[in-house]
Amino acid sequence: MFKRLVIALLVIVVVGVVGLAVLAYRPALDPITPPARTSFAAELVAKGEMLAGAGYCATCHTAPGGQRYAGGYAMTTGFGTIWSTNITPDPQTGIGRWSEAAFRRALREGVARDGAHLFPVFPYQHFNQIDDADIKALYAYFMTREPAVAPARKPDMAFPLNVRALQAGWKLLYFRDGAYGPVSGNSAQWNRGAYLAEGLAHCSACHSPRNALGAEQLDAHRYTGAVVDGWYAPPLDRSNPAPVRWSEDELYAYLRHGATPLHGVAAGAMAEVVHGLGKLPDEDLRAIAVYFAGRAGAVDDAATAAALARALTASAQAAQPAGDAGARLFASACASCHYNSAPQPLTERPELGLNSAVTAADPSTLIQVILHGVGVDAGLPGVMMPGFAHSLGDEEVASLAAWLRRTRSDQPPWPDLPRTVAALRAAPTRSAATAQR
Repeated sequence: MFKRLVIALLVIVVVGVVGLAVLAYRPALDPITPPARTSFAAELVAKGEMLAGAGYCATCHTAPGGQRYAGGYAMTTGFGTIWSTNITPDPQTGIGRWSEAAFRRALREGVARDGAHLFPVFPYQHFNQIDDADIKALYAYFMTREPAVAPARKPDMAFPLNVRALQAGWKLLYFRDGAYGPVSGNSAQWNRGAYLAEGLAHCSACHSPRNALGAEQLDAHRYTGAVVDGWYAPPLDRSNPAPVRWSEDELYAYLRHGATPLHGVAAGAMAEVVHGLGKLPDEDLRAIAVYFAGRAGAVDDAATAAALARALTASAQAAQPAGDAGARLFASACASCHYNSAPQPLTERPELGLNSAVTAADPSTLIQVILHGVGVDAGLPGVMMPGFAHSLGDEEVASLAAWLRRTRSDQPPWPDLPRTVAALRAAPTRSAATAQR
């Protein structure tokens, strides 16, 4: 009996291994001779440059201080560190010998030219929505970049998580293939916004929480906010706690200019997104704004006016320092810039009672900005904020954040702020002051 059981278990194991091998197998695609730059039409390359910006490809495929698109950017996950790869047309270490078909397969299926499965930090589950014409333009753009010799680094992940063949099982569970199709009942403008936001711009990749295996949570959890690389990507649905609900015009202004008077300034990774999306024409940015305004719900002008009045009143009442340590810090370090004497808040001097970082469910973004500031090229062009990492200790930053939360919002206190400040200070991060265009 025992012998039969052992044999049965061995059979099951063998069948499972063979089944996984069959499931994981993808053929290598033939290498090509790198095409000449002049073989691509200038207008196609220009379109590809615009699309690559909108997909902020350089953000992940450029290491700090490295050549653009040469890879080497470290992406820290719950399973280990994965470094981005070289997507310049170098024939040995980049994609110079990739055909357009191989490039398309990588975007649509997450499979490299040699048949290896890509880790889902590369958002192929979004890029599979990109249509053939846009993929052709992206291919033309990347194949005309300056080649860089930059071999790929092996992921720092424990066995068996570093086995690429196992990604086939992940795909079986979470990957849904299929190009985007217009949703009936919605306008052409809404559908254009959905195509860009869900595909190339992969917005939900940052703004949705993930499960234990790193897959985006869908349905009710989609667009409900998440912490990414030490920054909080807030909800993009009706659960967003901003005092003034996002409108189409506010969303458009934020995406076009990197700031709005009613919501604050883009910082950190979102600043890079704004710079990338800024390459799109106005009609495309407006379409994305229409799409997310629909997710956020209708805007009530009376409610907006009331929220604005409350925020400005709270700001005025809290202007004078009191016995609170946070109040004294604000008066000495922040009040000279963050004040509003006009009837409407000023974009250049964000009213913190309206700022999404203060009302967010997670304090990470507010703490990051206090620590590292906002660079002159990060959010609103030409406007900057100094960081206080070298002048304020963890307890002081925590006191300032807690005081702002208490006096500028109706949200519950953030727990254990000193510990959060210490963790964010110690963690490597692409700060608001060093966002790359």
